Amino acid sequence: MISINNLSYFLGDRALYEDANLFIDTKDRIGLIGLNGTGKSTLLKMMVGEIQPSAGEINKSKETTIGFLNQDLLSYQTSESVLHVAMQAFAETLKIQDQIDAVIKEMEENYRDELVDKLTKLQERFEAQDGYILQAKAEEILEGIGFKTADLSRPLKEFSGGWRMRVMLAKLLLEKPSLLMLDEPTNHLDLPSIQWLENYLQSYEGACIIVSHDREFLNKSVNKIVEVYARDLHVYKGNYDFYEEEKALRNELQQNAFDNQQQKIKQTEQFINRFRAKASKSRQVQSKVKMLDKIERVEAVVDENMRVNFKFNFTTQSGRHVKRGEHLSKAYAELKIVENTPLHIERGDKIALIGANGKGKSTLLRMVAGTEKYSGKMETGHNVVQSFYAQHQLEALNVNNDLIEELKQEGTGKSEQELRSVLGCFLFSNDEVFKKIKVLSGGEKSRVALAKTLISEANFLLLDEPTNHLDMLSVGILIQALQQYEGTFLVVSHDRHFISQIANKIWWIEDHQLKQYPGRYDEYLWWRSQQESTGRGGAKVPAPVVDRPMVEKPKTEKPKVNAEDQQREREVKKLEDQITALESQVNELEIQMADPNAYEDQNNFLQLNRTYLEKKKELEALMAKWESLA
Repeated sequence: MISINNLSYFLGDRALYEDANLFIDTKDRIGLIGLNGTGKSTLLKMMVGEIQPSAGEINKSKETTIGFLNQDLLSYQTSESVLHVAMQAFAETLKIQDQIDAVIKEMEENYRDELVDKLTKLQERFEAQDGYILQAKAEEILEGIGFKTADLSRPLKEFSGGWRMRVMLAKLLLEKPSLLMLDEPTNHLDLPSIQWLENYLQSYEGACIIVSHDREFLNKSVNKIVEVYARDLHVYKGNYDFYEEEKALRNELQQNAFDNQQQKIKQTEQFINRFRAKASKSRQVQSKVKMLDKIERVEAVVDENMRVNFKFNFTTQSGRHVKRGEHLSKAYAELKIVENTPLHIERGDKIALIGANGKGKSTLLRMVAGTEKYSGKMETGHNVVQSFYAQHQLEALNVNNDLIEELKQEGTGKSEQELRSVLGCFLFSNDEVFKKIKVLSGGEKSRVALAKTLISEANFLLLDEPTNHLDMLSVGILIQALQQYEGTFLVVSHDRHFISQIANKIWWIEDHQLKQYPGRYDEYLWWRSQQESTGRGGAKVPAPVVDRPMVEKPKTEKPKVNAEDQQREREVKKLEDQITALESQVNELEIQMADPNAYEDQNNFLQLNRTYLEKKKELEALMAKWESLA
């Protein structure tokens, strides 16, 4: 269908592609992946002719039609209704409808046999193109990607950029091009809409190319991965999980070939250097020199699985109860978000708040953060230090600072090298760390704001869609950071892989109540499937997040506790003191192990490592005992 041959594209003297090749067949479902800046969107724009390649060619058959969903469509506005814009996909069929209407009007004034014949032929063409069910098709797709029936008659311009993007996606799906190209489609979809799109694409009759950082979406939607890497297009015939396994195997083979070649090169260079001055060996030396010049060098494998080489610490541990709320209610005019619902967050909770758009996830997050008004009561626990990341936090960045200065203002005491490491994890490298905030794009500003949130001294994080604008490598780094984070967090996200890796509790809003599943995301999905298959009869519906009301007592009244409770409280306090002291020792040992001088004396390092492992084991045992008592 489409053939890309010897494609090259240069930005100045930097090559994005160099002699790249790819063939796209009629049934291919391709996931196009690669680090930010490697040229994924550029490739799609070359395929539709928006930009021209520096060399090579892109050939497509005459029958090939391309539908391209890109981020530029976010700015599209019109006074036409949502349904009308989506129905533009049927422009030719709608022209026939206009002709039918004109003929009928003419027949009312001047009935003639030739008009009857013309009307019959037009109606046959209209029916052959499914004209009578086009509106139903459009409504089905629009509602599938999240629109309510009442929204379909509203003007498109009343909706945000993300919702306008959904309408353009619906229009493309209705057009059914032979090649559908989607650039980050899940950025503007909620979880139910993502799942609907997955199911739709599985039965799509044409080919598609999807740029996405959502690995679960790719796993369910594609049968081929094309990776943009080292200025070329590398093909893997399978989904994203297959790509990861195959890439690891290819890397191992490539690294072995590189190591073997480097050894041969080293031996050859040693021969040349040893016998260069001997006349009797001059012919052999010249032969070896020519051989080195002609050899096709194997590239070393670049390790893209970056590990976080710093810890997100905080100096103050929160109390057991981080947030406690009761009788919480919030509404916008007639739109209820929550009504008389409780809420409870304990130290160590890693909560993912999921669900469809419009259910109030971000509103609830702001309520917990204290930036949204509500009725009811919310208490913040002892020593809770919170940090809130959301898109509006971008406005709090000082546009005149460079990136390093902006992170230094968090006052964490981290060195410039540590801050550069943090920024490197969020795709800012080398001299980019000295860019001014004011020259950054919206996506770049969001990554800076996220980095600031994570290096803060907060022991309670609130994160609203933190994976937006991050590529897969950066999402992986964020996962590592949150997995090692020892505090508490509440995160809103539609990225299922991300949620499955970081959450130990799942929240959602249902019937204006906050509900909780006390387990990981995969366990929650199993429970949901059991609930749906049994019609709620075979699985217990979780209770609201808190089923015990807070009782506010007069300040003069002392709580009644028995001797057993008092003993338990003393033991818990003693354990907390021991844990705090032991954590300090573990942190000190980690600092010592991070010092390069520690490796100079092998015996000293081995002893240091043994001590560190013993302390970690002791800490884990104390934490387990504390959790049992608390």
